Amino acid sequence: MLTALILAAAAYLIGGIPFGYLIARSKGVNILKEGSGNIGATNVKRVVGRGPGNLCFALDVAKGLLPTLTAGLILGTLGDLDAPPIAVWVWLLTPVATVLGHMFSPFLGFRGGKGVATGLGALLGVFWVLTLAVVGGLLVWLVVLKISRYVGMASVCAAISVPGWAALLPIIIEGTLSASVLPMLAMSGLLAVLVVVRHIGNLKRILAGTEPKIRSRAEKVAAKAQ
Repeated sequence: MLTALILAAAAYLIGGIPFGYLIARSKGVNILKEGSGNIGATNVKRVVGRGPGNLCFALDVAKGLLPTLTAGLILGTLGDLDAPPIAVWVWLLTPVATVLGHMFSPFLGFRGGKGVATGLGALLGVFWVLTLAVVGGLLVWLVVLKISRYVGMASVCAAISVPGWAALLPIIIEGTLSASVLPMLAMSGLLAVLVVVRHIGNLKRILAGTEPKIRSRAEKVAAKAQ
């Protein structure tokens, strides 16, 4: 248990590395004072540009993925669907800690991002159940984004869908929901709640009609022509 707590503490610090803030600072921009004030990839892309935004996304995914994989290897639970549920619960402290570190970075006075990219990486680092569930969540994200053109709404819908996919896929593929999957359902549900809470401001702005939409390709072409 001590090892798991040490791994979780290290994951929190790694998750707290504010890549979006650092990337924007390297371009002379304080991302906390620009756009939505968020350190996530969407705001970095909007304020600083596509390249820095994509880099931020990749690094945020990596800081969720790598601590989760490392903890699974050290604790001996990585890829073991027959692991005792208590062992899985202990392991999952690490991905949750990583996402909390991103959302409440100790390096930014406990400010941070909304946890979507880091949560994505964390879920990809667990069992195939959650990897496939993330794929399902990405499909939901793409469909909702295509229809609404609100990144925040797409992120919320995708996050909410992941626990549903995680519960449904094992039943479809294996015909049963094993006990080792239950901790993963709980973790993905917790991460979904955290993502929704962090997007409350976006949802309020969507309802008020003040949330910016992503521009369609035709709108981008028209803007360049002006």
